[in-house]
Amino acid sequence: MNYITLKSPPVREERLGTGVAFGGTAGELRCAQREGCINRASRAFSQTQGCQFTLSLGIINSLRNAVIIMHGPIGCGSCSIGAVGASQSFKRMRDPNAEGLIWLNTNLNEADVIAGGENKLKEAIRYADKEFRPETICVPISCVPSLIGDDVDAVVAELQAETAAVLIPIHCAGFKTKAMATAYDDVYHGVLRHLVKKPNLREDQRTVSDDLSDLRRKYRDSRTVNLLNVGSMSRQDEAELERLLNAIGLNARWLPCYSSAEDFRYALLSALNVSICGTHDDYFIEHLKVLYGIPYVIDTMPIGRKNTARWLLKIAEHFDLQDRAQQLIDAESRELDEALAQFRPYLKDKRVFLGGGEIRVVATAEILQDLGMKVIGFKGHHYDRFAEPLFESLEDVDDVLFNVATQQPFEQINLVNRLKPDLYIGHTGGGNLSAKQGLPLLPLFGPTYNYMGYSGVFEVARRIRRILANGQFNKKIARHCPLPYKASWYEQDPFHYIKEA
Repeated sequence: MNYITLKSPPVREERLGTGVAFGGTAGELRCAQREGCINRASRAFSQTQGCQFTLSLGIINSLRNAVIIMHGPIGCGSCSIGAVGASQSFKRMRDPNAEGLIWLNTNLNEADVIAGGENKLKEAIRYADKEFRPETICVPISCVPSLIGDDVDAVVAELQAETAAVLIPIHCAGFKTKAMATAYDDVYHGVLRHLVKKPNLREDQRTVSDDLSDLRRKYRDSRTVNLLNVGSMSRQDEAELERLLNAIGLNARWLPCYSSAEDFRYALLSALNVSICGTHDDYFIEHLKVLYGIPYVIDTMPIGRKNTARWLLKIAEHFDLQDRAQQLIDAESRELDEALAQFRPYLKDKRVFLGGGEIRVVATAEILQDLGMKVIGFKGHHYDRFAEPLFESLEDVDDVLFNVATQQPFEQINLVNRLKPDLYIGHTGGGNLSAKQGLPLLPLFGPTYNYMGYSGVFEVARRIRRILANGQFNKKIARHCPLPYKASWYEQDPFHYIKEA
């Protein structure tokens, strides 16, 4: 795989055969994916859909020492305004001196649709560089400039010589794809083309002055792995995974969220790239292998006991540390069993529906089965081959219903109404719907909570126990805040509008 010579990467429907419309069992879904027909279905009716422009902002908002210039109408990206305060807080968990989020918008209007918006973009880039002096200026490109043909790459090439910041165009127009996870590829594509470069160690590390220091650096690099974090991870998640890797003698460097420009330069001095989420990472680590020869691990997500053990062993195998890793896994598992004993009697046989990113929901299901709970339904934003390894940690889920839908809340409402779970676990946007159905809710992720590793299993169990013990608030919401769907919809097949290939 090598798309770096292109201005933008291919959409995931083309590159991975990603599907965004499916209704059936998990077994049928996996069969359709293996046969290569998962992306051939569509919908006769669509209620809502995700936008890759917004998802791209989720990554670039987290970059340190950066200014984001949204090239488009003023409304584009406005739904992410809640990230302004959170961005500064979470950046400072990694770097106490980090600043908050700096946004600009070229504010294209009707006249710009006719005349073009390139001059406004030039003005914004010059202003950002002079006013804020950032390390990088990211330019996510929305639908309007993509449709009218603004040559953003030419503008960037022209202004790069006169700006101190590194300019990174991000081609993430929302209309290009229904698989909004293509947004990750768009961001990584810009980073690979403009930010990832081999550092000049003699220039950058001026303390390296003799052969002994060189040997020490090379040894450190040979035991360092790049961990590809995701925006849905907390600092506690990072600390837990670092703890496990340190315990077997490895060092961790985190990319891309909450990273600075310098972090990307030193990413090439690691022995291994490690994926935490295949949906998020594959484009980046595949290119780092093709372009720079760095091997990678992309297999499962370290959520749940089995998934964490498998993830850790895959990394250890690369360094021939399997025995050390297995000793750690056995010790952590014994301690976890003791800690979970208090929750198992209460949680046994509780029924759960999960909705969100397909890798995240399947990984989280392993925690629930470990606790003796029953997984009765899934809703994934899309589906492709990266979810397959996670099913190996689950038992008896082939007959569990699986809805593949980016948003499409009308399908989820129907499914949850039929299945009647005791608990809903999902993204915040889907949770408000199930709250109106009276269900207790656990967020699928949270930037202040721990979900990953062995400590994550305990934290999820502890929080579920507390949530199920007090569900009165959502029951009252259900009585006073009815959903807008007619009774006739609840009587129809929830997958009525999905058109099979």
